[in-house]
Amino acid sequence: MPELTPTPAHYATGFAPVASPDARILILGTLPGIASLKQQQYYAHPQNAFWRILERLFDIPADAPYHMRCQSAQDHGLAIWDVCHAAQRTGSLDSNIQGHSIIANDINGLLKTCPHIALIACNGQAAAQLFKKHIRLARAINTVLLPSTSPANARLRFEEKLAQWQVLKQHQEAQ
Repeated sequence: MPELTPTPAHYATGFAPVASPDARILILGTLPGIASLKQQQYYAHPQNAFWRILERLFDIPADAPYHMRCQSAQDHGLAIWDVCHAAQRTGSLDSNIQGHSIIANDINGLLKTCPHIALIACNGQAAAQLFKKHIRLARAINTVLLPSTSPANARLRFEEKLAQWQVLKQHQEAQ
């Protein structure tokens, strides 16, 4: 296979994790989309339900400044990251991520820094598939597949997504 030279238009590099050492839940996406990359914020697309779901579950105001949302997520024991550190992708759809170009994040390194993480929540099928393919956990951790909060996942209404994401709140309350 010929080596592809990534171009800025087709190469995405993700962000550092939003995490504190006392995190108990890791929410994993795939790779930031165009809106997120432009704003340098996780889940920045206005139709992405991620922050609205966290608002309903943990009272993190979806319209608060980004740094405050991130701090509130950490205060609730949540860590946010992506499976992919970088990959080639045209547009924002996970289905356009070029598998041969994926550089995975060091999830095990994060788990060493955040030793209390006891649940990994994959934000959508693509995140779960990439996680399964590219990550070999150094320790056993419960993993759950949640419906993608992306606007591309239109098969479920917001309330249906929210109902499935309740598992995060239930896990937190059981701790």
